[in-house]
Amino acid sequence: MSEKTVLVTRKGQVTIPVEQRRKFGIRKGMRMLIREGSKGIELIPLTPIEDLAGIDAGKVSLEDMRKKLDESRSQDRY
Repeated sequence: MSEKTVLVTRKGQVTIPVEQRRKFGIRKGMRMLIREGSKGIELIPLTPIEDLAGIDAGKVSLEDMRKKLDESRSQDRY
């Protein structure tokens, strides 16, 4: 675990050092979760939905997905 000291601007902004941005895949415009921890605050990068595209590729066949979709549509949901 590396440590860096950063400066807080008058608007409450901090710059995340480049090493941590690269390590955790933090890019311009990404959203971060801010959570209170036992020793202060934690900044947790949230994975953009676009990065999840294709994550299940090859795990389920197209035919299986069609069957599940057909079953779901045939069930009375009300």
